Formats: sequence, structure tokens, C-alpha cells
Amino acid sequence: MFRRREPVPFAFIAEADKFRSNVTPPPRERATRGQILGHVLIGLTVVSGLVGSLLFGLPALSPEQSPASTQQSEASDGR
Repeated sequence: MFRRREPVPFAFIAEADKFRSNVTPPPRERATRGQILGHVLIGLTVVSGLVGSLLFGLPALSPEQSPASTQQSEASDGR
């Protein structure tokens, strides 16, 4: 029913770690001015979005401001 599995030699994995190629990869291409400008614009958009959310969110979170008039619902009139 169950077959006995043969041992798998893992010596090739150890040899693969020692192997070094004498072929050097090609140098990376430098980014063009348009690509750099695009990256800068994306970064500025993200930063301005975070700053804008802080500017709009902080006044809503401040506990010092109280509403000018308190509203009561009709359920609290005690009919």
C-alpha cells in the first residue's frame, strides 16, 4: 500500500551555493529626467494628500470647540 521513498541527494544544492558566474550583469540604465520628474510629482502628491488630511482632520478632532446650539431629538421630549 505505501511505497518506501528513495532518499533524494541534496548535494547539488550545496554545490549551487558555491557556484559563481564569471558573467557580469549589464549596468542599470539611469532614469531619464521625465522619470525622475514623475517620481517627484508622485511623492509630492502623496505628501500633500497627507498634509491636507491633517489640516482638515485636526479641527474636527479638537475637543475645545462646542456646538453653538445643542439639538434635542423629539424622543427626549417625554411625550
